[in-house]
Amino acid sequence: MSTAAIHDTTKARREDVYDREGPFHPETYVGTSPIKPNKLGHFVYEVSDVERTAKFWTEVMGFVETDRNKHGMVFFRCGKDHHGIGLKPMAKGKMPKRDIHGSLQMEHLAIEVDSTETLRLAKEFFLANKIPIVFEGRKGAGCNISINFLDPDGYEFEIYTDMDQIGPDGRLRPPSLYKPRNPLEDAIKDPVEKKW
Repeated sequence: MSTAAIHDTTKARREDVYDREGPFHPETYVGTSPIKPNKLGHFVYEVSDVERTAKFWTEVMGFVETDRNKHGMVFFRCGKDHHGIGLKPMAKGKMPKRDIHGSLQMEHLAIEVDSTETLRLAKEFFLANKIPIVFEGRKGAGCNISINFLDPDGYEFEIYTDMDQIGPDGRLRPPSLYKPRNPLEDAIKDPVEKKW
């Protein structure tokens, strides 16, 4: 089967599923799922201007452009995998504005960085470039320090560091030790304990 035929088949299946009335899953699942994820693989999303968003992923986020295909999609990597992010051109006639009140949304995708110093420098960069920041600091569960910001189409992304690591015993940090802080500088000045 050709790549074009595969894309056409996938498009037809998506349209068939999305035209149905929900729910799309049963109330109760039968059996135990065999899925045991190794890592978050990649995220492909539709954008209004591929070239503008490609500059965002390379010049702001530090990803490397890996590939382009004949459908106008662009792929980027940040490690050894061929791609971690994929951009798909928005179909003609679609509205590029997100409706955060009227429909389901992707809330955000988070990308780990190496340190709070990287976050500090990223905040300076975002402010200098007028990139909208919607959160900075530490919220709660996981106790990661982060910055949430918008891409050129208004999708929310997060860069973070120092996420709690859960050992084989499954022990979680109790909520009383979360230490929510805002802005970023307060979270950095008042770190959580590494062990609890």
